[in-house]
Amino acid sequence: MDKPNKAKIEANRKERKLRNEKKKALGRARKDSNVKCHAFGAMLKEPLADKVLRTGRIIRKLQAAYPQARCELNYSNPLELLIATILSAQCTDRQVNIVIGPLFKKYRSARDYAEAPVAALEGDIRRIGLYRNKAKNIKSACQALVEKYGGEVPRTMKELTELGGVGRKTANVVLGNAFGINEGIVVDTHVARLSRRLGLSDQAAPDKIEADLQVLVPRKDWTLFGHLLIWHGRRRCMARSPDCENCEIKADCPAGRKVLNPKLTAEQRKKLRLQI
Repeated sequence: MDKPNKAKIEANRKERKLRNEKKKALGRARKDSNVKCHAFGAMLKEPLADKVLRTGRIIRKLQAAYPQARCELNYSNPLELLIATILSAQCTDRQVNIVIGPLFKKYRSARDYAEAPVAALEGDIRRIGLYRNKAKNIKSACQALVEKYGGEVPRTMKELTELGGVGRKTANVVLGNAFGINEGIVVDTHVARLSRRLGLSDQAAPDKIEADLQVLVPRKDWTLFGHLLIWHGRRRCMARSPDCENCEIKADCPAGRKVLNPKLTAEQRKKLRLQI
């Protein structure tokens, strides 16, 4: 067989393999999500199957870059994670971890929080932003835990989101990390920002971003995917000065390709970083 024929056969084989991968990716996306895939596929003029494959590459590259990616809040049981996550709203994990050290030594159970005066809780978490509201939410949530669940943290989205101060994001954190239940994808400021830059969602509302991501990410990776984007957002893809030049996933990032366009001047590139 001459070389041109061999090359043609090999090219056809690769094309068939890619078609099969796209077909499998599209089937998996439909299986893992209740979102209508045909509508999502038109979102950014990228076929859904191609977007699913690109997301898979992003996951693999970020796993290689951050093999230790995990929840960075300190906790040893579901209740501690619930309390820490309530405290983390509009606050850094580092600041929360400073506060929860002595807090977890003082309050050992849901009943301890439920029976504590709100003023005492406020004093214990005063270094945290919005500490007054958070103290009330913690007390309310723990009262419900004692009254309805014997002091234990429930394992369903519905039950968790009925607790004071617990929204879908907090529930996803607890379910995914404390119980290993992939009920959803955590969408915080980092995940929202990177989802937009990566062209995975053009939505602004966290619940809509989450719905878009659930189409693209295998369900088994939902919790991990949140960690990966958060770690990357904190270490490489920062809000005001993303390090596109050294980014591990720049080949799969539409925003990064724009920033790294060789035709741009240094000043143009600097301005573009602030816009993406």
